[in-house]
Amino acid sequence: MNKINEGEGTTRRRGAELEGAILQAAWDELMEIGFHHLTIEGVAARAQTSKPVIYRRWPNREELVLAAILNHLPTVSVPDTGNLRSDVLLLLNELNEMLQQIGPKTIHGLMSVVSDIPFSDILNFRRTNTMTVILDRAIERGEIRPEKVTPRITRLPVDLVRHELLITLEPVSMKTIEEIVDEIFLPLLK
Repeated sequence: MNKINEGEGTTRRRGAELEGAILQAAWDELMEIGFHHLTIEGVAARAQTSKPVIYRRWPNREELVLAAILNHLPTVSVPDTGNLRSDVLLLLNELNEMLQQIGPKTIHGLMSVVSDIPFSDILNFRRTNTMTVILDRAIERGEIRPEKVTPRITRLPVDLVRHELLITLEPVSMKTIEEIVDEIFLPLLK
C-alpha cells in the first residue's frame, strides 16, 4: 500500500513494491555497467531511494546482486522427455542461456568476492533439485545404476558448463554441451 508523504506530494513505496524497484534497478545497473562498476549509490539513484533503505535489506553489494539475479531469472524447469540424455541436454542448454544472460564477468566478479555461495544458488538449482529429479527418474526407468549417482557426479555437468563459460568467456556451444554429456557424464553413470 502506498502512502503519500505530507507536504511532498510524492508516493512513498514500501514492502514488495520498493524491493521490486530496488532489485530491478540493481539488475539494470548490472546489465548496463557490469558487476565491477555497480555501486549501492548507483542502484539507489536508479531506484529513487536511499542507500540506508537498500542496506536495511541487503548488507552489501554482493548480496544485492545475487538477489537481483535470483529475482530476474526464472526458476529452472525440470525436463521430462523420458530419456536421461535428452533431459540433461535440455537442462544444460537452459543453464547456458541463463549464464549468458548473467554474463561471465558478473559470475567471475561474484565468485572472486563471495567464495562461500554455492553456484547452484545463483541459478535456482537448489530450489528445484533439478539434476537430482532427472537422475531419480532415470534410475526408475532403469537407464542408470543408482550406486553410480553421487553428489559430485550429480553436480558435474553443471560445473563443467559453468567452468567452460568462465574459462572461455564465450557462450558454451551445443557441441561442447553434448561432449560433456556423452563423453564425461553418461559414461560415469553406466
